[in-house]
Amino acid sequence: MTSQPDYYDVLRVKPAASQQEISRAYRVLMRTHHPDLDGGATDGAKAGGDPTRAELLRIMQAFAVLRDPARRAAYDRSRTGNSMQGADPIEIPVRKVGRRDVPAGGTIRITPVRWESGPWA
Repeated sequence: MTSQPDYYDVLRVKPAASQQEISRAYRVLMRTHHPDLDGGATDGAKAGGDPTRAELLRIMQAFAVLRDPARRAAYDRSRTGNSMQGADPIEIPVRKVGRRDVPAGGTIRITPVRWESGPWA
């Protein structure tokens, strides 16, 4: 099982941070970790194994997920419960409609399923 990194921790923001706070944190971290903006001070460290490059990639990956509202929502769901197994079932209210000639409105029509007949039989 692979553990997912904490993108909020990578960008050093709280999980309730706004889009503006996330963008601001990203820009600050890019200024401190980007090889073109640090004045060449990390050239000696790069020869030893690229710790700054790995950190730079983590920052970019975290921002790519957290800047997009849909990807951020999916990430937040995966943080709270890594799997849906073991979670309580969601209760969906359903009204059984007895007559087909009466429009159902916004309800779901429930009919019995006959598995022994159909294209799969």
